[in-house]
Amino acid sequence: MCQVDEDYHEPLQRAQVPGVSKKCVKCKEATAAVVIRAGDAFCRSCFKEYFIHKFRAMLGKNRVLFPGEKVLLAVSGGPSSCSMLGQVQEGLRQNAHKKLRFSPGIVFIDEGGAVGQSLEDRRRTAAELRAVFKATGFPFLVVPLEQVLDLPSSVVVAAAAPAPSERTVGVYKKAVGHFIQSDGVESQTPPEWEEAPAADVPESRTQLLQQLIGSAKTLTAREDLLNTLRQHLLVHTARTEGYSKVMLGDSCTRLAVKLLTSISLGRGAQLAQDTGFSDSRYGDVVLVRPMRDYSAKEIAYYNRMFSVPSVFIPGLDTKTSNKSSIQRLTESFVIKLQADFPSTVSAIYRTSEKLQAPCTGASAADRCLLCMCVLDTAAENASAFKATLISEQLSQNKSPGAAGAAIPRPNPAPLEPDSPAAPGQRCSSGGGEDCGKAASGVGCCSSASSREPESGDLRRLLCYSCQLTIRDMSSVERLPLYILSEAQRRSHMREEIGEFLLDEDDEGDQRRK
Repeated sequence: MCQVDEDYHEPLQRAQVPGVSKKCVKCKEATAAVVIRAGDAFCRSCFKEYFIHKFRAMLGKNRVLFPGEKVLLAVSGGPSSCSMLGQVQEGLRQNAHKKLRFSPGIVFIDEGGAVGQSLEDRRRTAAELRAVFKATGFPFLVVPLEQVLDLPSSVVVAAAAPAPSERTVGVYKKAVGHFIQSDGVESQTPPEWEEAPAADVPESRTQLLQQLIGSAKTLTAREDLLNTLRQHLLVHTARTEGYSKVMLGDSCTRLAVKLLTSISLGRGAQLAQDTGFSDSRYGDVVLVRPMRDYSAKEIAYYNRMFSVPSVFIPGLDTKTSNKSSIQRLTESFVIKLQADFPSTVSAIYRTSEKLQAPCTGASAADRCLLCMCVLDTAAENASAFKATLISEQLSQNKSPGAAGAAIPRPNPAPLEPDSPAAPGQRCSSGGGEDCGKAASGVGCCSSASSREPESGDLRRLLCYSCQLTIRDMSSVERLPLYILSEAQRRSHMREEIGEFLLDEDDEGDQRRK
């Protein structure tokens, strides 16, 4: 408590803040050039060694990338993915310590059409990134996001994953030994791909993409939908070019924001796949995140000190307020909290490390149509999910016993049932050519699959978070053809076997007997 005769005129003492005038905590000789955290001051050479070691230690600890394996680097042009590209380039040098042994390729997804960039800006961005990619000597590919409208339905069907016996430590060591004996011939870089400029896409396809993204009424839904489409295109590109792994440049800070955002969006059951080191939801293509140990501050310092090039590309949330979307609000919250409490990001990150993915042996019918994760909607009646559905029904002036919770949207104009495929529209059979049904008067199968499925049928094929995204869309007919055709196929399959399935009431009667 305050005292009357207490003296308050003593000089205040300032807490000692680590500065660059201190010695390096590692070599104890050179003057520190960068302070990562309180007490972690590194000189220039030690910081570079620390940064490189952390990247290779992450790959070596998980043992997911086999020698000679083709790995696709997803580079967005940002600081984190460009730093990842630099680390791979550094690790493949002849005199590198603990040399990397996989064969890399680069892909850039041009999202300028979705965010409303002009043709000149898209060409300038593609030219800058091509200059960065050519300097590495790796094969690269620039893919416009408009290509997601022409993907086959196999993208949203999980392919057969390698057997668990193929990932054992013994098999990994055997593969390393074989690679060393062959003098690394398997890691020779293939020639550069010949690709069309990313901006040379028909204007009609860009308009369709903008209509698809614009059909989402909120920025939260638009960002979530864009992330899903980008991931589908990455997986399809990896499969087409023969890559079995895709490297993502998600940093520790980005994953901390993503974890809290996913919880806010109802993706708690999918946190392990969304934030873990490896994500095998697609089966034959595994997504890996080797930059998940780096904070955004470390990456910014490294890129600045060692001149790692990066290209700024505006996104959907560029120049938006902090409250414009859940993703933007969460990012602002974490960044501001990190400024006052430096252990915020690391505490969230350590929580994500303890998460475990659910059983990945689920069938295609038990996976979400959009995010490809295991469905989390098969919950008991006495669960938070069912309580949320009842609350939603009550808010829509429906009784709790009403059948189904339809997605509110305006009724679109009915499509012609037997109309032939539109010009330039690919057949849903995946071959890209006419299936022959249009000439016989039956109608191409692409027109049959383009019929908008019932909202209730589509909702049953989605996880809870993707249901919220679809609910925010003005019309589900804006979705790409490969999603609608797969939704119709699953619905037809469910109808065919529906008579052999037990209803919930019948199942309860069987249990009581």
